[in-house]
Amino acid sequence: MAEEVGKLGHVVTRIRGGAQPGEVRIAIRGSSEVYLAYSDAPIEQSSPVLVIGSRGGRELDVVPWAGLAPPT
Repeated sequence: MAEEVGKLGHVVTRIRGGAQPGEVRIAIRGSSEVYLAYSDAPIEQSSPVLVIGSRGGRELDVVPWAGLAPPT
C-alpha cells in the first residue's frame, strides 16, 4: 500500500471528475506535497479529501471528506 493512502488533504486545483484530474495537497514525510488527484465526481477547490488509492507515481484517487476543515 502506498504511504499516501488514508491521508487527509485539500484540493488545490478543482477535480473535474472521472478521467479529468485536479490537484490535492497532503502532509507527508514531514512536509506538504501536491499530487494529481482523481475522483468519480467533481470536488471544488479548498474542499477536504481522503486519499483512498494510489495510481502510482504522483497520482491518487480521493473522495470528499466532511470531517476536515478547509485550510486558512
